This record gives sequence, C-alpha cells and structure tokens, in this order.
Amino acid sequence: MSETPLKTVVPLLVTDHRRDILGFRYIYPVVSRRAGGVSVGINLNPNNACNWRCIYCQVPDLVRGNAPQLDLAVLEAELAAMLDDIVHGDFMQRNVPEDVRRLNDLALSGNGEPTSSRQFGDVVTVLGRQLAHFGLLGKIKLVLITNGSQLYKPMVQEALTRMREMNGEVWFKYDRAPQEGVSFVNQVALTPAQIKRHLILASTRCPTWLQTCMFAVDGEPPAETELGAWLGLLREAIDAGARPEGVLLYGLARPSTQPEAPRLTRLPETWMRDFAGRIEQMGLPVKLSL
Repeated sequence: MSETPLKTVVPLLVTDHRRDILGFRYIYPVVSRRAGGVSVGINLNPNNACNWRCIYCQVPDLVRGNAPQLDLAVLEAELAAMLDDIVHGDFMQRNVPEDVRRLNDLALSGNGEPTSSRQFGDVVTVLGRQLAHFGLLGKIKLVLITNGSQLYKPMVQEALTRMREMNGEVWFKYDRAPQEGVSFVNQVALTPAQIKRHLILASTRCPTWLQTCMFAVDGEPPAETELGAWLGLLREAIDAGARPEGVLLYGLARPSTQPEAPRLTRLPETWMRDFAGRIEQMGLPVKLSL
C-alpha cells in the first residue's frame, strides 16, 4: 500500500474538529476533551449526510441521508499514513499541545451517522488490521460515536461484537427522553421503546457509554419534566437489560451550524454538576465535560 504524505497542520485545539485539516477524505485528527488526548477520527459521511439533524450539530451544510459508497483502499492508506506519523514520526510534537500528547483512540464519527454505511463492517475490519499493524490493537480504544438508530441491523450488531474484542467502546447518543424532546433536539421521530431496545442491543454487545448534550434553549434549561423523563427512561432500560458503563455528560463546545443556533446557549456549571449528581445517584459514573 502506498503511503499518503501528511501535510503540516495547525496546532490541534478542542474547539477545532475540522474534518479536512489534513486534506484527507476520511481521516482527521482532533484533540478530544472527552477522551483527554488525541483521537483519530474516521469520517464515513464526507457527504455531510445524516439520518438525524441534531440542533446543536456543528457539521456545516448538513443534509438528510446516509453514508456514500466508500473507497476503502483510500481510507486504509490515509489511516496508515496518520498512524505512521503518530507512532513513528513527530506528529505529536508538531501539532499537539504538550499536556495532551497521547493517542487515545480511533473514533468512528465524522459528519453523519457512521453505521448508516453499508460498508460499516468492512471498515471495522480495516481498522482492526491497521491497529494490529502498528502494535496498537488492545492498547488504545476503538470508539463508535453513534445515534444508535441502526442497531436493529444484524451487520451492525456483528460489527459491535467484533469491536468489543478490539478494545471497542460505543458512545450512544441519548439527549432527551420524551418524544417531543427527541423530535426537537434530534429532529427525528423516535419512541421510548426504540431507545430502550437500541441501548440494550448496543450495551450487551460492546461496552457502551451514553453521550448526553445539555444546553439552554431561549435562555431556559431543560424542564424538570424532561429531566425526570430522561432519568426514568434510563432506569427502565437498565431494568430491561441495558448495561451502560456510564454517562458522558457535556455542554456546548463548538457553535452549532443549524438554524436553531441563535437560540442555544451553555448551561451554568452548577446546573451541569447538579444533573451529574442525579445521574450518579442511579449508580452510574458520569464524565462531565463543561
């Protein structure tokens, strides 16, 4: 496989998650505040297409749709070049702040829902091959950042089972619980029963963290009825067999590019810590990113 040369990039910042920072089609490095180090992103949706439209999403020109046909040879060549510069080169010294010069994971994320790709299972195979080649298999995380909507597909379930064997982890989006809350925040019709079923499917196949974004709308935090529904549905899911590892609770880090952006603002630290405490009372650990 021919090497793909890396271009010099600007210093990586938690506020800059541009997918084209290297000029690659599928691979991009970021400093992740939730991961606490460098995350190598794998963007399976370079067409900016997603089956959801979260109102806090920072992807520009977002459209409804699924991942396009991928050129797996290009994806693998880009990933090999990126990992070679990190493992054998001076990528960290050139581009990463000293206190976060740690390779934390490969992250299937990007500009849309990665599991919407019909080649998702093939991509997991590619990632496993490159992790093994660079001696990283089992030493760093392989993370899937997902809205969970495609968990009903056997192909996705099988890929998650393989990810578990590769030190895999799922970050499962769970922002709101009432159907009207999901309809507004994620702009999708989703029932509580579907959320529970998908969370059970994910967490019984691969270690799964919930990822929850909280913010104010028109200056108002989520209503107590919403918070109660969020906590209640999570309890129901656990009682039905879901096994989440914990909750990644975070606020707005980068500006939304969606029409609702002017209505969204960060919540006070005291509010976020209070809600984190309520989750912890359920027996789940919380990783809070303000």
